[in-house]
Amino acid sequence: AILEEAGIHDVLCKSQGSPNHINVARATIAGLQALRRPDEVARLRGLDPEEFVPGALLEAYRR
Repeated sequence: AILEEAGIHDVLCKSQGSPNHINVARATIAGLQALRRPDEVARLRGLDPEEFVPGALLEAYRR
C-alpha cells in the first residue's frame, strides 16, 4: 500500500519474520529511505556517473 501511494507498481517482495503490518510498513519505509541516487553511488565509488549509469536513467534523475 505504501508503494502504491507513492505511484510505484509491479513490486514483489518477501517478508521474513512476523507478518505484523506495522513492522512491514516500517521496513518498507526504511528500505525506501536507504535508496541512493545513481550519481551518489558513482561518486562514492570514484566513478564518472556517465560510465556507471545508463544515460536514460541519469536523465530521469536529473529532471
